[in-house]
Amino acid sequence: MIFLAVLLRILSNPVANVFQKQLAAAGSHPLIINFMAYFLLSIVCGVPAVWVDWWALPVEFWLYSGVVGVLGALGNGFLVRALQAGDLSVLGPINAYKSVIGLLAGMVLLQEFPTHWGVAGMGLIVGGSYFVLDTTDEKFSWRLLKQPGIQFRIWAMVLAAIEAVFIKNTILYSSPMISFISWCWFGAFFSAFITFAYPVNRQFFRNEFKSAKLWKYLFLVLCIGLMQFTTNYTFEHLPVGYALALFQLSTLVSIGLGYRFFQETNILKKLLGAVIMLAGSVMIILLK
Repeated sequence: MIFLAVLLRILSNPVANVFQKQLAAAGSHPLIINFMAYFLLSIVCGVPAVWVDWWALPVEFWLYSGVVGVLGALGNGFLVRALQAGDLSVLGPINAYKSVIGLLAGMVLLQEFPTHWGVAGMGLIVGGSYFVLDTTDEKFSWRLLKQPGIQFRIWAMVLAAIEAVFIKNTILYSSPMISFISWCWFGAFFSAFITFAYPVNRQFFRNEFKSAKLWKYLFLVLCIGLMQFTTNYTFEHLPVGYALALFQLSTLVSIGLGYRFFQETNILKKLLGAVIMLAGSVMIILLK
């Protein structure tokens, strides 16, 4: 079941990124895309929520859920903005650094310490990203940080890595399903607060329901829902740092989808970097 959950997580995340990038390219505001995903997922969660004894959950669960909601709303908003500005086949591999951030956060907040093989595996993941980032005009240098897409992706990555640690805490106090429902509800609440602080976004929101893009939102919700639930299931069985490292296998899918849907270039060099990252992930899996 862990293998299946990781596989579905690896596939669903980059496919969701494709829909997010397509919606942004079609003129949808990144904050609206982010809120719509949370909003529609929250409606779906109304069904399983009926069978949950919410009053029995401890105060710590609600506190951690609130933190997850804030981090998720901000992080996903930055992610969509990054996809709007950059290439999917570049932004996907940058996400490899999330495993390192997650490892450090897990060590501090969860006392989850890796073996030396785990550290070596994550070193390969970061090293492989060199070949991917070297395909940009700025190459693998500090100049990359001047790209808006890179800046937004780094913010999204940092927030998501910290969010992952708090998600695991909500799972420890409940279950993967209850944590998933709270992730949807709190994310919808805080993303609504962030989105509709700007009055112009209210009209944009109403127009989204009238447009032909609605079917893309439905597929986006399916992908994000599957991605987050399989993430929760994996967090229940694996340390956060290891789980985030395994999720970087989605880089291969991101590169392929970037070439297929957005005609992105330098695919072979990006694939070389992705294979090195894959070797690091395999090392983590086999030597955990």
